[in-house]
Amino acid sequence: MAISNPKIQSYSFLKDMYSDGYFPDFLVDKIKSILLKLCDQIETTKPADLEGLYELTHSATEEINCLAEEFEENESEIETVARDTIGTDFAFIATAYGYDADVEELIAPRDW
Repeated sequence: MAISNPKIQSYSFLKDMYSDGYFPDFLVDKIKSILLKLCDQIETTKPADLEGLYELTHSATEEINCLAEEFEENESEIETVARDTIGTDFAFIATAYGYDADVEELIAPRDW
């Protein structure tokens, strides 16, 4: 996966989660990987409209949902700091690719 968007290349994903010992880095890495895969999908498919973007972001959100149990097994959870950080990163991705998207709609299927 080679991300070509320079804004994405220079962005520090999930900074607040990495700086908080409550969140195991290896699990934060998994979320980062999902976000980078989303960027790759946006670059590959180039959604023509917000509906196409939301389809991709909803799929990524559902992948993150699947990590909730693993966070709990490691005495952590996707809670307020994580929600805000992840939501901010989804919004950054949308903006970096030129979409004026609603952050709540980007992550609508979240259960965190």
